[in-house]
Amino acid sequence: MRKRLIQVCGFLISTLGWLFVLCTMAMDFWRISQLGGQGGSFIIKVAWYWSNLWKDCFTDSTAVTNCRDFPVLWSVTPFVQGVRGLLMCGLTLGFFAAILCFLGMDCTYLGGDEQSKDKMLFAGAVLHFVGGVSDIAAYCLYINRVARNTFAPNLAPGLLRYDLGPPIFLGLVGSFFILLGALFYAATVFRVVIPKRGGTYVDPRLRGRSMYTGYYRPNRLYGTYYGSARSSNSKISKLSATTPEKFSARDAFV
Repeated sequence: MRKRLIQVCGFLISTLGWLFVLCTMAMDFWRISQLGGQGGSFIIKVAWYWSNLWKDCFTDSTAVTNCRDFPVLWSVTPFVQGVRGLLMCGLTLGFFAAILCFLGMDCTYLGGDEQSKDKMLFAGAVLHFVGGVSDIAAYCLYINRVARNTFAPNLAPGLLRYDLGPPIFLGLVGSFFILLGALFYAATVFRVVIPKRGGTYVDPRLRGRSMYTGYYRPNRLYGTYYGSARSSNSKISKLSATTPEKFSARDAFV
């Protein structure tokens, strides 16, 4: 019951995280810059420059927005291309991870026996983790680009100092949820990686001994018996000339 509850919590948390990441790709205001509204003017005029992964926009004080869509794929700014690629890669991995984890959960009756389901769930957890790391790398790349322009001592003419928008923080929270869900999944199937080792401790001095090879073993002082063949040890020949029938009768008696 506890295993199922942890898996359900991991499924809900990871799904919520991927939903956050997916929403950020369509949201505006990834970065925003405000101009005007300074000084003692009676009429405050403010303009906002903002952009996302798909366009650059300008909004004036009358709430009129003018946007310029990014050009074709191969002429977009390189860091925007990198952010897009990392996010899409993470979403693709998350799609397959969600399917594997759904089939591998104990509360579903798909995926085969328990061992197969555990392996499937562990594979899904690994994909979740890799996808979450890919998303974090995308957001960190975007943050690094914005921070370089914001904290630059001498900014080139025509460039603006931007601030980070809500989608960045929402995406980071979603990535954290994805990693947390992957850890929940892995906690329930860690025995797939570290299998349980069974067995009982045996003293090395007693290994290989049994009723016939342990304490009942003939004394090595008199050599070893090989059936009807004559022993090469002279002590046995001097002790007695025992026949195989006598040895069998003595062993049966013992």
